[in-house]
Amino acid sequence: MLPSWLTGASANDAAAAPERHAVLGTPLHAPLMDDQEEAMFGCGCFWGAEKGFWRLPGVVTTSVGYAGGRTPSPTYQQVCSGRTGHAEIVRVVWSTPAIAFSDLLKLFWECHDPTQGDRQGNDQGSQYRSAIYTTTPEQLQLAETSRDAYQQGLISRGMGPITTEISANQTYFPAETYHQQYLAKPGSRPYCSAMPTGVPLEAFPGADYKLPANVWSHYDWSISHCVLRGDNAPITLER
Repeated sequence: MLPSWLTGASANDAAAAPERHAVLGTPLHAPLMDDQEEAMFGCGCFWGAEKGFWRLPGVVTTSVGYAGGRTPSPTYQQVCSGRTGHAEIVRVVWSTPAIAFSDLLKLFWECHDPTQGDRQGNDQGSQYRSAIYTTTPEQLQLAETSRDAYQQGLISRGMGPITTEISANQTYFPAETYHQQYLAKPGSRPYCSAMPTGVPLEAFPGADYKLPANVWSHYDWSISHCVLRGDNAPITLER
């Protein structure tokens, strides 16, 4: 099913149907199936971060929103004020037989600079902080273990301490419709604030990578704004 901004369907028609992913075609907010999990990631501006995640094989759907703050159902303007305490985040739902949380952590740590505090690149403010919000105890443990492993990699390159907030069971508030899959929509402004360090996340205790190595060739963090230069389509596995 194509989104209304492609089909020309009326606003009333769009409201009557579940909101769907502009690239994957899947519902944005459907209940999880038994073989699915979800987690949230903050990597600076959520436009580019979402595209990085929706391309991974095994990801069922992504959406952008706000989490980690105090104000219920905040608007974009309220979050940008810095007074609600929310971070811009990407909610990721994935198929557990197809992709592991470890794979998502690999993309998370490598796609931005987790040492910048309340900033990512030119974007400054607590809403741009690095964050992982988990939904299971196993996710929380892996997030913390991967952080410790990635910190060692950063230290070996002379970089500073990780400032990523890692927390469990944060409430997710979906962002406004125009932010969803923003970079895939006609007329979007190609923008991504992420500043990758160039340091890879290698194997770490408990890691269970499922994606083959060739998937990561689609991300070249040495290229400025790599996510913007990549295709919008999901990465297909070679057979």
